[in-house]
Amino acid sequence: MYSTKLRTHTCGELSKANAGQSVILSGWVKKKRDHGEIVFIDLRDRYGITQIIIEEGRKDLKESVKNVRAEFVLQVFGTVRKRPDDMINKEIHTGEIEVVADKIVILNESDVTPFEIKDNINVQEELRLKYRYLDLRRDTLKEIIIARHKTIQSMRGYLSDNGFLEIETPVLTRNTPEGARDYLVPSRNHRGKFYSMAQSPQLYKQLLMVAGFDRYYQFARCFRDEDMRSDRQPEFTQIDIEMSFVDEEDVYKVTEGLMKKVFHDVIAFELATPFLRLTYKEAMEKYGSDKPDLRYECEIKNITDTVKDSGFGVFDNSDYTFAYNTKQSLSRKQIDEYNEVAKKYGLPGLFNLKLSEGQIKGSIAKYLPEESKNKIVNQLEIEEGNTVFIASGKWKRTLEALGACRRKTGNDFYVDKNKREFKFLWVTKFPLFEWNEEANKWEPCHHIFTMPKDEDIKFIETDPGNVHGKLYDLVCNGVEISSGSIRAFKKEIQERIMNVIGLSNEEAEKRFGFLIEGFKYGAPPHGGIAPGLDRLIMIMLNKDNIRDVIAFPKSLQASGIMEDSPSKVEETRLKELGLKLLKEEE
Repeated sequence: MYSTKLRTHTCGELSKANAGQSVILSGWVKKKRDHGEIVFIDLRDRYGITQIIIEEGRKDLKESVKNVRAEFVLQVFGTVRKRPDDMINKEIHTGEIEVVADKIVILNESDVTPFEIKDNINVQEELRLKYRYLDLRRDTLKEIIIARHKTIQSMRGYLSDNGFLEIETPVLTRNTPEGARDYLVPSRNHRGKFYSMAQSPQLYKQLLMVAGFDRYYQFARCFRDEDMRSDRQPEFTQIDIEMSFVDEEDVYKVTEGLMKKVFHDVIAFELATPFLRLTYKEAMEKYGSDKPDLRYECEIKNITDTVKDSGFGVFDNSDYTFAYNTKQSLSRKQIDEYNEVAKKYGLPGLFNLKLSEGQIKGSIAKYLPEESKNKIVNQLEIEEGNTVFIASGKWKRTLEALGACRRKTGNDFYVDKNKREFKFLWVTKFPLFEWNEEANKWEPCHHIFTMPKDEDIKFIETDPGNVHGKLYDLVCNGVEISSGSIRAFKKEIQERIMNVIGLSNEEAEKRFGFLIEGFKYGAPPHGGIAPGLDRLIMIMLNKDNIRDVIAFPKSLQASGIMEDSPSKVEETRLKELGLKLLKEEE
């Protein structure tokens, strides 16, 4: 029972067991139905809906609610009455009863809402975001926010039960290169200097390990000034986890246990563990992605050797040739759509082949000898009607293009959006460095605080491209849920890694001095992981957009439409901070 002066029960609480009781309910009007002598009001709150009835002869009550409409806030005094068997509403939890009103108080009125408060409304997202507090009254969003709460509570329970301490770290910190652009906050007390909004608690959680707090977690707010997309927000929440005296296997075990418990507690789904593992190289060469969706097959095959001496110049002169079988019969128009996808990834297009009436046809069929065609048919297991896509070029670009096409095939033909299916896997053994041809330098593949594989440490200076990190990503249904690593806890190894990406010891000291200083005093072996809370809930609840699982999200333009942010600042505030805005042409 939820008892206050304004209500004795919620609108989702009463049942036939309460029949005959005097109650007070408060909530919003979902619907009013005036049948002349009798008036019905569906009263709604977070917990559910209760039907209120104003009976015949109560002209005073009918008069008091004659101007009441949807979203008025009412307080109802009345008596619970069991409904006749043929009047039970099985669609709502309180459908066996109604409350016979004795007194109704209008606590507040409501203007006509800009859209109807109900599910499955056809309303532009911009309008929903502008009136997000109204959007959140809808059952769909309400249940998502409740599921988010349950997720957080489930995780807190699991981590606390496994010896983790919840510790907060600063949001205002110093600028450190972590991959994305920082949000900067000017300091009034230190004119000309800026705080950075923390992209993650990376440095602080490592220092907590140095401090001896061997199991830490935090629901950390993170801030990154990067381009928006459907699974990205400028501010987001990650479950930041760090452990001392562990290797990769320990992190896998803790994380899999966490996922298993959350899926059980929140959506009553039993995940099978341990999760599949693929190296980065295996994931790329099989699926063209380091976050592959395993809900469908269509594996990519390396046919470089199969077609190398076919006499077709493109194949003969290319570094790599890869292909995959869509196992679908695609039209010319559909094939053109796939070509456009490949072009976005830097390829001039795709080659296609199709088995039709026992004959291989397609864009390059006439250039290939029968022997090569037969080898392709066997290797790709081509059956009658199957369309196959082939691409040649550099290893990564070619695979990424085919991977994008494979995702299109999966979404177009194989993924059932209404089916609860969760395919988890670990992607491991990422390269620690990748070469940036435009900048002509090595860059971190993930981040620079990662321990190299023991057998690769000797290659850090001589062959950075051959150094693999103790890195791991957790992927589900083609979405990266989490990323982590075993950290470079030794000062000399951390400095060697920074040197490879062009940070001198002096520059490293300037940017990360407090971390490097900490490593001088007995830093333990440690590592961790940071599942993205928003993405996890999006996957778990089968939503397509991260904005659907956040109470007050930003738009695709990173704007807060409801509160009109970002906003301009008065000139006096800028002067106070020692700032001056340049004109756009400057």
